[in-house]
Amino acid sequence: MAAIAPVRLIRDRATWLIYLQLGVFATYLYGLSAALPLLRIDRGLSQAVAGLHGTSMAVGGILTGLALPWLTRRIGRRAVTWTGLAGMNAGVLLVMLGDALPVTLLGYGIASGMGSITLYAGMAALDDHHGPAGAAAISEANAVGVTIGIGASFVISFAAQSVLGWRTALLMTPVLTALLVLTMGRVWTPHRESTGVRVGPEVKARFSRAFYIAGAVLFCCVAMEFCFNLWAAKLVADQTGLSAAMAATGLTAFTAGLAAGRFAGARLALRMAPTTLFVGALALTAAGWAVFWLSEEPVLSYAGLAACGLGASLHFPMALSRVLAASGGRADQATATASVFSSLAVGAGPFLLGALGDAFGTHQAFLMVPALIGLAIGGILAGSR
Repeated sequence: MAAIAPVRLIRDRATWLIYLQLGVFATYLYGLSAALPLLRIDRGLSQAVAGLHGTSMAVGGILTGLALPWLTRRIGRRAVTWTGLAGMNAGVLLVMLGDALPVTLLGYGIASGMGSITLYAGMAALDDHHGPAGAAAISEANAVGVTIGIGASFVISFAAQSVLGWRTALLMTPVLTALLVLTMGRVWTPHRESTGVRVGPEVKARFSRAFYIAGAVLFCCVAMEFCFNLWAAKLVADQTGLSAAMAATGLTAFTAGLAAGRFAGARLALRMAPTTLFVGALALTAAGWAVFWLSEEPVLSYAGLAACGLGASLHFPMALSRVLAASGGRADQATATASVFSSLAVGAGPFLLGALGDAFGTHQAFLMVPALIGLAIGGILAGSR
């Protein structure tokens, strides 16, 4: 097993602020993901039409990703992250209160776009703030977020089976945002508030081929994760006969795997060679997918999803770290471009899986996952050379 010299990750108040901001972000992400199958049933939508909510999320993320470098230069990372959380809450409330398809599509798009600027500005801040331990900090931040996200998907499933209804559960996002503002609204990272955009010819320099290969790997990983987020519950229901409300707990198994893997991965990222760790995580996801895809029993389906989450836990942090490493020190520009890659993946992956599900069934459509894993491994090996 290849190893690297250990480095320390110091968790100060500024680090914990970003971690908790990502936790609030996760309540939107996993809350609306768990809500999509229920929204589809409420509105009587086809899988492809329901998948347009993922497309709307992509459009929102692309628009804000393109604006992120300019916005960060204008108001700084601190204001960007809080502005993103405010807009994200507005989108969540639109979904909660709206009923017509255009309203819910708009809500998903606004929540995604505004949430993305909080996510990527926070990732850039962590990478700057922690230097060599940046990859571990990014992994641990995502672990904290996913841990809180587990509660979001569970609350959605519980509320859907109660008289309250699943929409009421979406209130958790604005409530947690308000608590975070009250308790940590004055905290921020010291010094490195700059955008990372240099004055002079470097600003116009193109990113390298390795950067775009890393971006393509990020695309595959995000598309794969969102296919699980938005459609895994549907396959659980189809394969096991569980109701849609009960099958939504399948996302809890996936997010539990994500949380456990990201906490463990933060430590492994301090000790193992990145390529070895990344390829191993993709292989574990492939093994979990095989169990999940073949199973007709709820317990095995949940076990497969947990293994998928355990492997996928490192996909986004490792892929984003590779993008940042290939950026030549332009962290804000790199994370903005990464946001566009990710947003395109959010739109393309779930929509394509939904369309394939309408045509061939969700079971066959999930063959997309091993295809994306193969492409990601190919990109990692190509980029490493």
